[in-house]
Amino acid sequence: MNLPTPTPSAGAPHGAPSPDQPSGWTQTPHRTAPPAIDTASAAARATDAAAGAGTPRLGVEALNAFFGTVRAVKDVSLTLPDRFVTAIIGPSGCGKSTLLRCLNRMHETVPGGRITGHVLLDGRDIYGRDVNVTAVRQHIGMVFQRPTPFPTMSIRDNVAAGLSTLRRMPSQARVDEIVEKALRRAALWEEVKDRLRDSAVGLSGGQQQRLCIARALAIEPEVLLLDEPTASLDPISTQKVEELVYELRRDMTVVIVTHNMQQAARVSDRTAFMLLGDLVEVAPTSELFTTPKDSRTEAYITGRFG
Repeated sequence: MNLPTPTPSAGAPHGAPSPDQPSGWTQTPHRTAPPAIDTASAAARATDAAAGAGTPRLGVEALNAFFGTVRAVKDVSLTLPDRFVTAIIGPSGCGKSTLLRCLNRMHETVPGGRITGHVLLDGRDIYGRDVNVTAVRQHIGMVFQRPTPFPTMSIRDNVAAGLSTLRRMPSQARVDEIVEKALRRAALWEEVKDRLRDSAVGLSGGQQQRLCIARALAIEPEVLLLDEPTASLDPISTQKVEELVYELRRDMTVVIVTHNMQQAARVSDRTAFMLLGDLVEVAPTSELFTTPKDSRTEAYITGRFG
């Protein structure tokens, strides 16, 4: 796989985005009950996971993440298969969101943020010296906890915003096609197709979050990172986002951080449990929630702490 080499401007810090966007990478094909699981779909997904279905897309090797001198993620190694949904669960402050941000180099944007170890996309380290960070984020998109539409842009322009990072901007007709496709994939097209020129801030919270997902999908990433995407949403909007997450696994690798164990059970193929910066256990979701191997995992999913 050929990774793009940045052409930094004079004085630009290492890792800063290049003004010229590379063409991209060449891909290689009291005690409470644990959350209820759809046994039929979970069994099928567990069988796939046990059989090793899904080519590895992202790999994390001996990853440590720091805020200054504080180590928030501790020596984590993890494989994220292609076209699987992996949920990361754990109590507040356990490092799960920090780990997620390391997967597309967002962590280094935090003052004092740094990492050691490796994050591999199709076998190539995204933290390599010759890797353009903007290109990384084209291939590994991210959606944050709170909806973040650009307030001065229309619905259409919000979805198209990421296309400006391409080396060659598509024609207006092609942009319209991309916007429609992304909105359809985000299950939002029918709700906004007659007001694409309206401000995005006029949408409901749930619609804004799906708009942000559409914005991430418009550049067609191989991996989508979701940091508690339904934390601020009502139940109906949450259901729509969960259905969308489950559908996206047909086309890409999805990693979702969630406090909601029921949500992890509903949408994910595999679940990883983190505690105090450590990756305690990762397993097919049905297995982790019914027969966890580590006593700390069992204590968490049965409500004894967290």
